[in-house]
Amino acid sequence: MSRENIQTITLSLLILFLIFFIGELATTNGERNKKELSEYEQLMGLGEPQAHVPGPIEVLKLAVKELSHPFYDNGPNDKGIGTQLFYSILRVLAGYLLAVVIAIPIGFLIGMSPVFYNALQPYIQVLKPISPLAWMPLALFVIKDSILSSVFVIFICSIWPILLNTAFGVMSVKKDWLNVSKTLEMGPFETAFKIILPAALPTIFTGLRISMGISWLVIVAAEMLVGGTGIGYYVWNEWNNLDLTSVVFSILMIGIVGMGLDLLISQTSKYFMYQE
Repeated sequence: MSRENIQTITLSLLILFLIFFIGELATTNGERNKKELSEYEQLMGLGEPQAHVPGPIEVLKLAVKELSHPFYDNGPNDKGIGTQLFYSILRVLAGYLLAVVIAIPIGFLIGMSPVFYNALQPYIQVLKPISPLAWMPLALFVIKDSILSSVFVIFICSIWPILLNTAFGVMSVKKDWLNVSKTLEMGPFETAFKIILPAALPTIFTGLRISMGISWLVIVAAEMLVGGTGIGYYVWNEWNNLDLTSVVFSILMIGIVGMGLDLLISQTSKYFMYQE
């Protein structure tokens, strides 16, 4: 292991320790105030114990408990964190893959044809800034299914980064390479798959990573709106129960899963890259 890697790991662990220490120190007062309420006050309803921001140790204990049995299902409002994440990931993948299937071919078409680019550009610029959640009421009314509506919202938020990055990658292919394909008398499809696609892949994967990050952000908000199952619903349900420890734990799990999804695409891209 190189010296730089050792320094990086040491610094990272030091930052984690500082966060843990400061977090525990900052939340100690809330826990102490909760414990100081007398039994008489609680029984008489005078000074009911209030929810407090949990410390790292409290969250860590809950994490051990939840992750030891993450896939239980005891009814609509009592599902394990693994089960909730599983539903969310399925919805994200469904909408995301649908966006990939549609956005990449259209992006190729836009990138290879100035006519299509100029014709579709006004519609893209109008639709792209619209918040994905703004489509949710219309989706619920038309589709009449909360799960499919969530998938549709993920599709809407995923399609634009993939489409635009694909088009940009195709338009950025070096003219010399295209001239070589003409010299070799390659057809349009052969040129697209052997010249343009390999050259545009780095930009396309950038769009794929951006879309995955946006999708994972949006699914949490969408599930808070429609309820039922999923990590977004889990967060909202625990907030309604004033269980802030579970809220903080679920926030950490959202971050970890999001990092994992991004890492998956990042590692996958290495198998499709080429050396110029």
